[in-house]
Amino acid sequence: MSCAVPRVYAALLIPLLKLLLGAWLCVAGNAHATPAATGAPAAIPVAAAPVLLVDEVDEAGVRGRLEKVFDEAEGRLLRLAASLPLLVAAGIIVFLAVWLGGVLSRHLHWLRLGTRNPYLDGLIRRAVRAVILIAGILVALDLLNATALVGAMLGSAGVLGLALGFAFKDIAENYIAGILLSLRRPFQPGDMVRIDTYEGKVALLSARAMTLITLEGNELRLPNALVFKAVILNYSSNPKRRFDFTFNLDASQSIRQAHQLAMAEISSIDGVLAEPAPSSTVVEFGANGIVLRFFAWVDQQQSDVGKTRGEAIRRVKGAFWRKGIQGPRTTTHVVLAREDTPAAPASTIDEPATSAGVDVSVNRDIDRQLAEVQSTDDRNLLTLKGLH
Repeated sequence: MSCAVPRVYAALLIPLLKLLLGAWLCVAGNAHATPAATGAPAAIPVAAAPVLLVDEVDEAGVRGRLEKVFDEAEGRLLRLAASLPLLVAAGIIVFLAVWLGGVLSRHLHWLRLGTRNPYLDGLIRRAVRAVILIAGILVALDLLNATALVGAMLGSAGVLGLALGFAFKDIAENYIAGILLSLRRPFQPGDMVRIDTYEGKVALLSARAMTLITLEGNELRLPNALVFKAVILNYSSNPKRRFDFTFNLDASQSIRQAHQLAMAEISSIDGVLAEPAPSSTVVEFGANGIVLRFFAWVDQQQSDVGKTRGEAIRRVKGAFWRKGIQGPRTTTHVVLAREDTPAAPASTIDEPATSAGVDVSVNRDIDRQLAEVQSTDDRNLLTLKGLH
């Protein structure tokens, strides 16, 4: 039944082609004949005989070549029609491979390949689809007895892959860096990070680039290779974050009084943590006055660092103004006194002569976080556990 249908098509098509060829040859032959007006056959000049002989030879050669072409076309049509069911079956196999790859890629838990890493899950889905599709294509080619074509395709793919590897080295580097970043995961979506000089919140990680949303609302794309090799500062990895600010005071002001006022005001702000507690330090004492630096901690999941810092500065400034603690004077005071008159003390502020009761202990604010990182990371090469 499969061979009868192609032969019927060929039996209808070949005579039609031969009919068209005969009509074309008749027209070509009549073009060389000269009909007589009286109906009698025209006399053929002796000089025209070689020309007609050559035309007859050419006509026979053309007819023979065309017949060979028709025979070859008939054979190819018969083979194509005979293999048509196999072509349909091969197409169905490829279609089923595409469908099966899509189903399995959407249900990785059936293959126990699912992870909690969205980027790695996407890579696995694409790999599953590609493997199943390639397997379907190989089965279809084997069904068509095109195994030699499969070998040629594999050899060409190897050479082509080598050439493309050199041509698209940067793309391959970004792709591999994306895989390594998804495995190490130095940041999570929504984390506030600084990568080299770029700062923003992590939006997504694709096969070629990582997207940051800057604090100005701009979308910043960084190549994965740059991110993998860069210095990454993750502000969000620890919920607790410290902020600081400085105040300049006049040299005649009391450092202890300024410290007590600032600590009381900072501690009363909603969002400032009691542990670690706020603190301060004297940065500089010179001709331009006293420079004090204040520190405090907030929980980033509950409070905004910038807003809390601004509120702390506002409250400390107001407390200093109410208590008369002044900043550095910008004018120069010249005191004229006789040599035999003892100079008056520069300030009458009562500063303790001893450091009794002053906290000078070692800062332990981040010791707990340091211990947690050291205990959870098995890749620490500074410990014996990380060397094995």
